[in-house]
Amino acid sequence: MLAREQSLHQEIAERILARNAPTRQFFATQAVALAHACAKMSEHFLHGGRLMTAGKGPYATDAMHVSVEFIHPVLVGKRALPAIDISLAPEAWISALATPDDMIAVFDAPQPSAESGAIIDLAKQRGAMTLALPGCIGDYAVPAASEDEHIHQEIFELLGHCMYESVHVFLEHEGRPAAQPATQADFLYPFLTAASSSATLTQDVARSINAKVEIAVGLREVLARTQPPKVAQAADAIARRLRQGARILAFGNGGSATDATDFVLDCVMPVRDCPAIPAISLALEPAVITATANDVGSDLIFQRQLIAQSKPVDVALAFSTSGGSRNVVTALEEAHKRGLLTIAILGYDGGEILKRGLADYAIVVDCDDIPRIQEAQGTIYHVLREIIPRC
Repeated sequence: MLAREQSLHQEIAERILARNAPTRQFFATQAVALAHACAKMSEHFLHGGRLMTAGKGPYATDAMHVSVEFIHPVLVGKRALPAIDISLAPEAWISALATPDDMIAVFDAPQPSAESGAIIDLAKQRGAMTLALPGCIGDYAVPAASEDEHIHQEIFELLGHCMYESVHVFLEHEGRPAAQPATQADFLYPFLTAASSSATLTQDVARSINAKVEIAVGLREVLARTQPPKVAQAADAIARRLRQGARILAFGNGGSATDATDFVLDCVMPVRDCPAIPAISLALEPAVITATANDVGSDLIFQRQLIAQSKPVDVALAFSTSGGSRNVVTALEEAHKRGLLTIAILGYDGGEILKRGLADYAIVVDCDDIPRIQEAQGTIYHVLREIIPRC
């Protein structure tokens, strides 16, 4: 291996592992407070409240991600909880909709803006529960997780997943006799048992949040050992296409849709001194997506856009936790026909996309826990974005 390749692989591994210390440190101080906040949120949901999420720029994708998790839970049998992403016009929606039963969560950069503070203030005036992520004022207000924007955002993605999972635990525990058998949600929190009482539940959930943090940390350690060559190869291939005038066309479903959009925003609104990269999120076109799904079928929602948008020099970047989503597979098939470079960030064992070789470069998070897959994928695409200008 050339010295330059070795150096780049080492740098990628170090960037991946750089997330672990601040992740542990953040949750060591926040797990108990987060558990208490989730208990309070469950009470608001039981009283008919809804969760409204808001963010600006790349942090709007965090708001989207949390909203979709509550509306469309990845866990079979979990109830859909009312949530709405109000990032387009937060003050207007809060003024029109918010009640004291509702919850307003505002996502922002490590140094939160005055605009975020104004949204929290308005929500408090309406009597709603407020979550400042991060911020200084709110019913649940937490400090920044890191001054590095990407690491900060990844830690808050883990926070959002733990929040969603914990709220369901509190909802299911409501009125549950101590001797009642385990439910479908119990595997989420290994410290919860039939003996968990209302008095101990919050502490048990907090301990389990930290257990999840350790799973996320361990998964990054595996990535740092196994994936740097693949990340480097993908970054080099993308950089070569960009020098030829390419654009990156990113797509995915659900939480993967928010990841695709976040990556694209990182390209066109780069942090620090990274140069901008031309990129488009095919997941950020609701009118096109719903028109295509309604008229010709959901399998074609990304393929139809690729046909209209792509040039042979472009890059198709697919996000999929399963590796088998039909609309993602169909889009990659189309991309291959058109000569695009195809990159896939996948979970599980890579699924159909890996087995059929639909991606020129595939980076796989070998895990079957969807939230943990998405958190690890967040690290991968952030590091990929940071490395591309180096290639």
